[in-house]
Amino acid sequence: MIRILIADDHTILRDGLKQILSECHDMVVAGEADNGDDALKKIREQEWNVVVLDMSMPGKSGIELIKQIKSEKPKLPILILSMHKEDVYAVRTLKAGASGYLSKDSASAQLVTAIRKVASGGSFITPEVAEKLAYGLRAPSDAPAHTQLSNREYQVFMMLVQGKGITEIADELFLSVKTVSTHKTRIMEKMNADNLSVLIKYAIKHGLLDEADDLHD
Repeated sequence: MIRILIADDHTILRDGLKQILSECHDMVVAGEADNGDDALKKIREQEWNVVVLDMSMPGKSGIELIKQIKSEKPKLPILILSMHKEDVYAVRTLKAGASGYLSKDSASAQLVTAIRKVASGGSFITPEVAEKLAYGLRAPSDAPAHTQLSNREYQVFMMLVQGKGITEIADELFLSVKTVSTHKTRIMEKMNADNLSVLIKYAIKHGLLDEADDLHD
């Protein structure tokens, strides 16, 4: 029996996932969490076969939460369920230790297959994500500039192109203004940009602006 922990801050979505999985005799949703801290608590207290994890929850979430879980339970498969586009964000979650990435739009059709795949030790990725992963293996000079950013730099980059100021970003990420300014400087250098409008135009050209809007939904 595959014991599943669903971590998502939307009750309706958790109920929908449970309804889908209730028809599978080899699975049981044995726990739920509506924030990152609660998810960590349940992961520490019980044994699970798969964690279905939302990318954006109150408290610790996203890449940071994935790394925390894998540091404590390195063999625990994590299936990311996200509203974000299957672009660079999907690749970053997989590199952080997730076993699979599934957009909420396709969850009803692929959830069961994805859970069985990661529970058996495999990985679940769509052809689009596989292509992104393969692209990331190319020489850095061939890869898009934004793929050269660190996870934190990428996070700041997305918030900048969304129109957030340095102080606002610092407050949301619990960083100092100086630290965010340093990240911005490095981003501009890596992206070969001399002003914010260049970053915004780049984001639009590469279809990243919608993803930036989704990050805080």
